[in-house]
Amino acid sequence: MEKKNNTSVEEKGHNIVVMDSRRVSGAQPPETFTGLKVGKIQDKAAGVKGVTTALGHASKYMAPGKAFKTMFKLNQKGGFDCPGCAWPDPDDERSKLGEYCENGMKAIAEEAQKKTIDRVFFAHNSIAEMREWSDYEIGKKGRLSEPLVLREGSTHYEPISWEEAFKMIGEELRGLDTPDRAVFYTSGRASNEAAFLYQLFVREYGTNNLPDCSNMCHESSGQGLSQTVGIGKGSVTLTDLYEAEVVMVIGQNPGTNHPRMLSALERCKENGGKIITVNPLPEAGLQKFINPQRPGKMLTGGTKLTDLFLQVKINGDIALLKAIMLQLLHEERKNPGTVFDWDFIQEKTDGYEAFIESLKQHDFEDLVKASGVSREQIKEAAQMLKKSKKIIICWAMGLTQHENGVDNIREVVNLLLLKGSIGKPGAGTCPVRGHSNVQGDRTVGIWEAPKPAFLDKLKETFGFEPPRKHGFAVVDAIKAMHEGEASVFFALGGNFLSATPDTEYTAEALQRCNLTVQVSTKLNRSHLIHGKRALILPCLGRTDQDMQEGGQQFVSVENSMGVVHTSQGVLTPPSDKLKSEPAIIAGVAKATLGADSKVDWDKMIQNYDHIRDAIEQVVPGFEDYNQRVREPGGFYLPNGAREQKFNTPSGKAIFSVTAVPNKQVGDGEFIMMTVRSHDQFNTTIYGLNDRYRGIYNERRVVMMNQEDIVQAGLKSGQVVDLIGQYKGQVRTARKFIVVPYDIPRRCIATYFPEANVLVPIDAYAKGSKTPESKWVAVQIRMHE
Repeated sequence: MEKKNNTSVEEKGHNIVVMDSRRVSGAQPPETFTGLKVGKIQDKAAGVKGVTTALGHASKYMAPGKAFKTMFKLNQKGGFDCPGCAWPDPDDERSKLGEYCENGMKAIAEEAQKKTIDRVFFAHNSIAEMREWSDYEIGKKGRLSEPLVLREGSTHYEPISWEEAFKMIGEELRGLDTPDRAVFYTSGRASNEAAFLYQLFVREYGTNNLPDCSNMCHESSGQGLSQTVGIGKGSVTLTDLYEAEVVMVIGQNPGTNHPRMLSALERCKENGGKIITVNPLPEAGLQKFINPQRPGKMLTGGTKLTDLFLQVKINGDIALLKAIMLQLLHEERKNPGTVFDWDFIQEKTDGYEAFIESLKQHDFEDLVKASGVSREQIKEAAQMLKKSKKIIICWAMGLTQHENGVDNIREVVNLLLLKGSIGKPGAGTCPVRGHSNVQGDRTVGIWEAPKPAFLDKLKETFGFEPPRKHGFAVVDAIKAMHEGEASVFFALGGNFLSATPDTEYTAEALQRCNLTVQVSTKLNRSHLIHGKRALILPCLGRTDQDMQEGGQQFVSVENSMGVVHTSQGVLTPPSDKLKSEPAIIAGVAKATLGADSKVDWDKMIQNYDHIRDAIEQVVPGFEDYNQRVREPGGFYLPNGAREQKFNTPSGKAIFSVTAVPNKQVGDGEFIMMTVRSHDQFNTTIYGLNDRYRGIYNERRVVMMNQEDIVQAGLKSGQVVDLIGQYKGQVRTARKFIVVPYDIPRRCIATYFPEANVLVPIDAYAKGSKTPESKWVAVQIRMHE
């Protein structure tokens, strides 16, 4: 174990600033642990246990009638979209048993809780008292039921009328010396209609400060794909996954984060496809899947998914991909024309020669060492790919949240281009999005760096001049608030504090604002870390009916594969004082812009068809929006890469020259990555168990290789502190319990948001500013 302390660093002349995890942000550990239990690591996912767990959450947190009503409308045509992940629904027939997964049902139970909290609850519970609760406890208090205000100097939230809340926001925004002093954040759960209205208001107000959750997850994907194939989205459909010969799943845990993906992988296997999994941790969902929608599979033990597991070191992915491609190049030279797709390379790509010349400079054995995967397994992967043309590569945060996150994506594209595996059935790129409409929000304009063509269409359609200067992404927004350059923070959904890096720095940034506003369905940590004044504006959830002057409304969302479809709630809202997100945005816009606005906000809210008409005029691909979105299953947006029409300067897909990352940790340091447990979705904590990993009743754990534990002088169950040093600052996360786990040497895994305090605000991906949450150098010390 590392014995150094801060003094040894100070002796080198560094000016150390110590940043510790404090209770204000929820990062401080409890006085006593809840009783960790470690069981068997699972090698299969879903099955009977998944069904009973889902039903257990529904029965515990929802009224029985509501639970039954939602189960058979969730992800069905004409029903409502799951507020969890963005995995697409089948284009053809959908399961009558229920088109949802265990964690989808947890998300519904969380949103449609039978409990509500009102002015009595907040009168009895001060901000200081609520800060002492865990994120799990905070989220289970119930649905918000009325607008709330925390006035300057007050210790409790109290009720406020909608009119007064809107007036407070409008006066604060109009009083700023420049609109750029306001930050408008967006969660990926906002609908197309809400997101479009939001950006419309913000840009008419005069700023492009529209950071969103994409900045923290798939921004690297968007940048890498845009540079190489001309569109920042994946190119495949669900049917392509069924038809693929090989699917590579890299840096992703679909069994927990995108469980319905497992049924698509199951169909791929049944059609003869092979699956290669690349990840530092073995994950149950990619080993065997027991499909709960197919009773026969439940009886026979399910379907083995992964054919080859490549246990890569954290951030060893580029080295691995280059080693595989070197093997493919070797095979191509042995039998010219049998491995690479030369027609595709010559007709559809640029940069092949420079890429190959760079690839040849690498030594195979050096790449093997850097990847952490054996040479035999790398050769086996190459043989599987050598024989295939229909190849899909899927990925998530394991690739994007690195300093070289954009390069990771460009390297994925290199492999697909060699094989001609883009823009044909059963082949292509598949970034798997987390939030249910994060892709749609970007499509309709939530972006701090909008393209001129989009702004031109806004001007043409609405008659105002949108700002042209790029705004703040998430990291820039946090810094601006911390440094006093921004003083108003408005969040359309989400739990900003818990989702972002460098927890204490972010907490300080929010507390330096004059006003913070949160549009939310339930209480979360971000309501308790606030500006001088704070507002909570309670909104309808996906499950709630949305009644406006023009009758019941529906909204629309875009899934991970570019399908736009409807979502219409089925439950009576838990309070008559809730407003829809579009109605809240319109109220803020009218209070801020007044008679000077060029937008008829009342008309937009009366009937959401008017919002969709406006989207159609501004955003390409939405022709006949209102008609096509009403068709069962919705419609596909245009996707050039899917048709081998690459929107790059040359009109061709681009090979990239990338470097193998050479980041090193010092003696006694480990590479930490943050992961989700099976009982959470993003920052929402459903429970304290990580069933598939065999970790129960505790979240403050550090998963370590057994040999590392012994070498460090530690033991299973020992309580330790995690310390990170970055650019003269020391960050500490206290009281984590050591758990032996199957993970490469010198690599450790912890849960977020508990370990986010260790992710430096200045450590992010080049070209995308996605926080480097999957590569944090830390020391491990016994807790005293």
